[in-house]
Amino acid sequence: MSFASRSKMKKVTPVQRDYQLLAQSIEPTRPIARNCMRAFIAGGAICFVGEALMKVFQRYFGFTEQTAGNPTVAVLILLSVILTAFGVYDKIAQWAGAGSAVPVTGFANSLCSAAIEHKSEGLVLGTGGNMFKLAGSVIVFGTVSAFAVGIVHWIIGIKG
Repeated sequence: MSFASRSKMKKVTPVQRDYQLLAQSIEPTRPIARNCMRAFIAGGAICFVGEALMKVFQRYFGFTEQTAGNPTVAVLILLSVILTAFGVYDKIAQWAGAGSAVPVTGFANSLCSAAIEHKSEGLVLGTGGNMFKLAGSVIVFGTVSAFAVGIVHWIIGIKG
């Protein structure tokens, strides 16, 4: 055990210290390279589906490159919610790790999972309340960030 990890440890009894050393010695190593590759593949696959959807909206529905993003995100969110409802997205997320959590589909999965998990507590306090515990911080951060970027653009005179 290194000096840094020893200095961070709180005062423990000899039995607790022995247990910590035993636990550290038998803890399996994490396959970091494999996990990174899985996350890369899964995140890339989700983005590939998004790009394919954008091309479909552009080619068959007359959207421009700028306007095709909104329906693409909506379809990705819908697919994520449907896959979550059937328990498929959780299996994908377990295999892919962070690769499935980073895109907008991961956020939709988180909200849908919270709604499903707490539906027995009622629509308002169960589903709505627990779903927005997660979403609240994301919405606030997004709003504050957009406001800050807008102020910076206004100050330096960038036209959007």
